[in-house]
Amino acid sequence: MPNILPIRDLRDTIKISEMCHTTNEPIFITKNGYGDMVIMSIEHYQKNMFLLDINKQLKEAEEEYKKGDVLDAFEALEELRNKPSIS
Repeated sequence: MPNILPIRDLRDTIKISEMCHTTNEPIFITKNGYGDMVIMSIEHYQKNMFLLDINKQLKEAEEEYKKGDVLDAFEALEELRNKPSIS
């Protein structure tokens, strides 16, 4: 169940911090009964950003595959072997 708090509860910063870290869920802040902000721990935020990045990269790879923009593994290795090394 989502954590939903009114904006006036932000005064109790210790409670909010503890909620963020113990539940590992975002806290939704309302203002005048409507959604206004989302608060979460840095760890939870970083995990979400990492997963979003992975999903983005997978989607791009799937699109490249569908277009046929792929190399055979042996061809790719041969290209890497023939590439001049940087010294």
